[in-house]
Amino acid sequence: MYSTWVTAFIKSRLTLVACFCLALCPVSGAGAQSQSIVVNLAPDEVNETVFQRLAQLGAQDDSRRVDLGAAAIFSYLNQPRRQCEKSLTDFLALAQRYEVPVVVQLDGEQWWGARPDLWNWWDPARPGYEPRNRENVEWSGWSPESALKIAWRNWGRQIRVLPPPNLMSERYRRACHEEMRVLIPLILNWRNRLPEEKRRLLIGIKLGWESSIGVNSFYYPNGNDMLNRPESEDPQSGLEAARVPDRGVAAIGYAAVSTIGLATGGELREADLTEVVRRHLEDLCALAAELGAPRDILFTHVAGWKEGENLYEAGLNRYACPGWSFYRHASDPAEDVGVQRALRKSDAPYWAAVEWLLTGEHDESHWRNAFERTLSDPKCRYLCIYNWSGIKDDLAALGAIRRVVGE
Repeated sequence: MYSTWVTAFIKSRLTLVACFCLALCPVSGAGAQSQSIVVNLAPDEVNETVFQRLAQLGAQDDSRRVDLGAAAIFSYLNQPRRQCEKSLTDFLALAQRYEVPVVVQLDGEQWWGARPDLWNWWDPARPGYEPRNRENVEWSGWSPESALKIAWRNWGRQIRVLPPPNLMSERYRRACHEEMRVLIPLILNWRNRLPEEKRRLLIGIKLGWESSIGVNSFYYPNGNDMLNRPESEDPQSGLEAARVPDRGVAAIGYAAVSTIGLATGGELREADLTEVVRRHLEDLCALAAELGAPRDILFTHVAGWKEGENLYEAGLNRYACPGWSFYRHASDPAEDVGVQRALRKSDAPYWAAVEWLLTGEHDESHWRNAFERTLSDPKCRYLCIYNWSGIKDDLAALGAIRRVVGE
């Protein structure tokens, strides 16, 4: 059973004892480090031109309270391993060349198209076909017969995506571990080869990407029946995010909840979905810690769509610092009741605004005030703006950044 496996897995680690981002406190063995505003970069933005501009915009020196950095996402189940390694190595080389601090995000949740051997349970004509892959994807009911073939995502517009992973599937977890065992040492070895005074260039490693069930990959009722129909016929109602656990569409999460024995029947509970996400992140962070990542550079990433929902606390664990998304409360994270409740329970040295954006039209003073309010908590290590493409020509945002990092 998965529950036995994951218990043993975590216990084995108990004795062993991270965009625009903010890094404010000392990293183990690296000396004092400032807070950081980081910009999240798309894959085609990880290049010399962008890093040169960030280096000029930041004009960093070691005495400043806030510096300017970059973040990038590496979806290790969405591309061949060698390609992922090369992309990560190139990103770190640019960071070192231009002395731009970075956050590395490792994603095994949102994009996993390169692993049909895990998700293709329904199409014999496609690579990876195996009926037992039903165990590795989410279900819309308590039995494998309800396994998903399709899901939807809306990050500005609705698109079709693959069925989301069963976060508690043993084969899925093993696949994540195998990639992390390659990528985490690559990051840490790069950092450790830097001169002591340059190790501040690694702000952090981030695990998770708004980790949740039924939000970033959601499912319409009878969604499997739509797989072979034109996408133009898909429903457009989208999510009612404040309705948990079904988010106003079809509830999913049954596979993960039943895999670890939290429930095998009855109504799906919000508390059980939260527990799945908590275990998922704790497991990833335990592995990263075993591989040598200290807690002060390791961050989780959850979010809340209903004010104060349970999910805010799923990013708390003994191995990492918690991180959250801020859109509704980007102007003042102190107003986010879910985050503040979780912070009162956290014993981590830091936290971070790992996905952050001041939406709408704002002048420079609004941007500056939002930056300063977010960074006013000395335990907030970094703030990551999503995304560089949205603010690179925004004179108000760029002006505020120059002022904050220039102080």
